[in-house]
Amino acid sequence: MSMTGEYLRVTTAELDRAIRDPDWALDFVEEVQDTGEKTEPAPAEARHYSTYKTWDMLRFLLARAEFPVNVILGEEPFAEDEDWGYGPPRYLRPERVRLAAETLRATTYAQLIHDVDPAELTTAEVYPLGWNEPGSLEWALPWYDGLTRFFEAAAGSDDAMLVWLE
Repeated sequence: MSMTGEYLRVTTAELDRAIRDPDWALDFVEEVQDTGEKTEPAPAEARHYSTYKTWDMLRFLLARAEFPVNVILGEEPFAEDEDWGYGPPRYLRPERVRLAAETLRATTYAQLIHDVDPAELTTAEVYPLGWNEPGSLEWALPWYDGLTRFFEAAAGSDDAMLVWLE
């Protein structure tokens, strides 16, 4: 079983309801995920996005770049007694989603991996390991690009974001 980074765009009203009723939020997440699996929308049109197993590599790279928003794990906890796979979910308010989108747009993947030695990821025990393989640093590029488009679309709609590891 693998750990994956998961995101759900929500309106402010949906965020408020999720905070008040975490059971509703989990049901809503599952409903949106099921719909997305059938239609497979592009990141800019999707309500749900996954960084799959690249989440920890992206966390490492964004932390190294002193990214101003914790887009990988979220910032504000809710449903703290719930386990959505690997712990409770968190969220980002619309203003944090906008800042994240602006910063993601301004930060290329090439900038993130510039001067990174794959051994740094191994030493930091970045999931899922195997960083000594050729091209390992380029692995997360498509998911980073998708995450950028996903956050840009969310920011353009003034959406909040639910974030969790599954």
